[in-house]
Amino acid sequence: MSFYKLALLNILSFYLTYSNAQNIIVKPYLQNATPNSITIMWESNKCDPGSIDWGLSNSYGNNTVATSLNSHESGCIYTGNLIGLQPETKYYYRVSLGGVFSSSYSFITPALRESESSINLIAMSDMQKDNGNANKFHEITNNGIISHINSTYSGSINENLQLILIPGDLVDNGNNHGEWVNDFFSQGANLFSYVPFYPVPGNHENNSHYFFDYFHLPINGTSGFTEHWWYKDISNIRIIGLDSNRDYQIPEQLEWLDSILTLTAYDTLIDFVFAQLHHPHHSELWPIGNTDFTGDVIDLMEDFTEYSSKPSIHFYGHTHGYSRGQSRDHNHLMVNVATAGGNIDYWNEYEQIDYPEYTVSHDDYGYVLVEVNAGSNPKFTIKRFSLGDETTIKSNALTDSITIKVNNVLPETPIAIYPLSGDIVNPDGFTLIGSPFIDPDQDGHNGSHWQISTNCNDFSNSINDTWVQHENWYKDVNTLEGDNLLDVEIFNLLPEMNYCWRVRYRDKSLGWSNWSNPVSFTTDTIFMNWKLYPNPIHNVSTLNIPYTKEKLLKINIINNSGKLIKSYENIAPPVFKLYKNDLTKGVYYLQILDNNNNRLGMIKFLVIKDG
Repeated sequence: MSFYKLALLNILSFYLTYSNAQNIIVKPYLQNATPNSITIMWESNKCDPGSIDWGLSNSYGNNTVATSLNSHESGCIYTGNLIGLQPETKYYYRVSLGGVFSSSYSFITPALRESESSINLIAMSDMQKDNGNANKFHEITNNGIISHINSTYSGSINENLQLILIPGDLVDNGNNHGEWVNDFFSQGANLFSYVPFYPVPGNHENNSHYFFDYFHLPINGTSGFTEHWWYKDISNIRIIGLDSNRDYQIPEQLEWLDSILTLTAYDTLIDFVFAQLHHPHHSELWPIGNTDFTGDVIDLMEDFTEYSSKPSIHFYGHTHGYSRGQSRDHNHLMVNVATAGGNIDYWNEYEQIDYPEYTVSHDDYGYVLVEVNAGSNPKFTIKRFSLGDETTIKSNALTDSITIKVNNVLPETPIAIYPLSGDIVNPDGFTLIGSPFIDPDQDGHNGSHWQISTNCNDFSNSINDTWVQHENWYKDVNTLEGDNLLDVEIFNLLPEMNYCWRVRYRDKSLGWSNWSNPVSFTTDTIFMNWKLYPNPIHNVSTLNIPYTKEKLLKINIINNSGKLIKSYENIAPPVFKLYKNDLTKGVYYLQILDNNNNRLGMIKFLVIKDG
């Protein structure tokens, strides 16, 4: 054969192979892995017969015929279920379509649950394309996740990463086929062909058939709501997928969740529950996205942690930024794992709220890595890695981390230092002081909880209930910087009253100490100064009145322009309650007059949110 004929045949062969290879428009990706099975899916712009070659090496040796489902125009989505696999085993695979083969990929089957194998998982969300940063999800996948895993661990990506969770908004418009192909699958392909992933629908999926056609999720939810909610076990974790979209915020889903959590409490192989759903209950960066349904989910998970002693998390998205908080009285974490591509919700872009349960919020791109240890001392560590924002680029910067342990040794019970029994304090303001924090397993001091009651035997209706955490990153500032968590200022007690106080300490694995022994104290007979607390006003503030009860006063509320807004007559000491009600945002003055209209005092106050 002449050189020219051979060259022509090689060119023709390359052209035919290249042309046919383009039939695969979504590369093979992994779904619903078990120790003995896995689902492999892909999409073609043709509907030729498809199959999967697989085995323990690139020689394969096994073939599974795939089923197909028409997806778009003349194209098909293919599904192949591989069974008879061995746990913790690496397999190689390729797909074929009309006799043309894809590249070779690999996967590793999960271990049996009873093996108690440790695992790593990624949680990320809201990779929906932002046209101003069209390849951001590709960056998160390759420069973020894959780069970090490869530089941190030895071995291939699927030897060190067992699964990926995606709580919604995979694309901008779930009814747009091209977005699925180009914006989601194409940009995440280098992960999805090697590591199984498990999404739940966000609002941008629009309840589209594409979401349910593209994914093969566990079929163990409520009958009639296939793949809207489900659960899956891997190692010592039960993963629960939920649908928080409006049409599915229904009792059936909550009842199902409650039943699964009840079963989980008695499953001795499960140490942790990780739930994922799209919408937040409290969002600091974008409160307009708050959803009461997620609050109902949190209530169920908090109850579960209480009666099972098993820590839990719910991962979510919707708000395009990172947040991490924790329930005060339960070992439950709430983690926003966005944004993996969607346009960032920046600080001061919206009216935003600093919620007490949240300690970290950042307006950035990134993802979350969770390292889970099983065995006799189960624990998990959450790590947030940031890629920065549109103006400041970061390379897998670790911006937040927390470790939660099942067998946590609790902090020692604190001791009341001041006030002590018989002490008389100034009702204008004084400081509660507790003993130094001591934790046998050195977790560090996470928070303190202070309570004041009029009854030493009952703190259920506390006069003052103050929870302070060790940090509060809000609008790029740690508002609790320098707080030693060993004391707290108190301003709103009545004069000439008997009170009791107590405190408890929390470690950074979210374990609370016992409460300190209650200590009684007395407030002095009269206020010494005019004081309005809190200021700014959130809902109601208290004005301390430094006069005896016999003196009646008049109080006026004046706006920043000098206009009288409200007037109150015959106000008697020792306090006056000022309710924000329908006051709009702005600066106001509280003017105090006696019955002869002599001015006794003037206090400036601020309303930061409309009534």
